[in-house]
Amino acid sequence: MNRRLLMIAGLGLLAGCATGGAPVLHPAQAAHPELEALYAARAGREALVIEVASNGCTAKPDFAFYVERAGEATTLSFARKRLDPCRSFAMGKTELSFTWAELGLDPRRPVVLLNPLAAWTGPGS
Repeated sequence: MNRRLLMIAGLGLLAGCATGGAPVLHPAQAAHPELEALYAARAGREALVIEVASNGCTAKPDFAFYVERAGEATTLSFARKRLDPCRSFAMGKTELSFTWAELGLDPRRPVVLLNPLAAWTGPGS
């Protein structure tokens, strides 16, 4: 994917959030469905932790991340490389931790996360 297109799309998503009246899209209907919907993201001192959907086999190597630096702005996005092959009859989630060094980012600098957020509604819902 073209880096500029990803950046423009991310800015478009942020602009849509600022207007307030935009409809909420299911991740599959979003502008970039290849970006994984996250249940949560926590920026800690040593790492960024994300929560993603899992059928029981989701692991860190199943994900790719993309960092874009444009002047003072830094964006980050996560995409799934492989689907979770496990067959669980209850929806689940898992936490994945990426160190700031791994991401090539300074933990003291702000980062814009481009992935959509989805509400965790609990197992089996």
